[in-house]
Amino acid sequence: MNYEDIKKLIDDMGNSKIDELSIEFPDGIKISMKKDKTATMIPPKQEIQYIAVPDKKIEESKEKIVEDKKQASEDYKIVKSPMVGTFYSKSSPDAKAYVEVGSKVKKGDILCIVEAMKLMNEIESEFDGEIAEVCVKDGEMVDYGKPLFKIK
Repeated sequence: MNYEDIKKLIDDMGNSKIDELSIEFPDGIKISMKKDKTATMIPPKQEIQYIAVPDKKIEESKEKIVEDKKQASEDYKIVKSPMVGTFYSKSSPDAKAYVEVGSKVKKGDILCIVEAMKLMNEIESEFDGEIAEVCVKDGEMVDYGKPLFKIK
């Protein structure tokens, strides 16, 4: 048996599923091969557990934020868009805005225009009070129910 035959036999053994091979030829040559079965140990994955420890300062901050939001929403009456369209704060580009922050309004006063399908819809105030915030910009698209104004 020549070197190339032995090399081919070793390669074939390495690529096969056989773990052990012993061959004895009639001319007295014996070949014995065994694959090394030492497996590498892979350590198991360790799970990391997080324990929530309540932080008094964080809890107090959360409570304060919730209270502030609640108080802010209670202090204002919200005028929402009754339709989808484009918000205009004035009747024409060179006209004065209907209302601004600080303007006093009464129920029925025109606050803005929402253009929908080429129709100009005047949005009237549902409340008496003072404009605290204009929530949208002139020319901005608004959806149904989007806040337009906050009134104190």
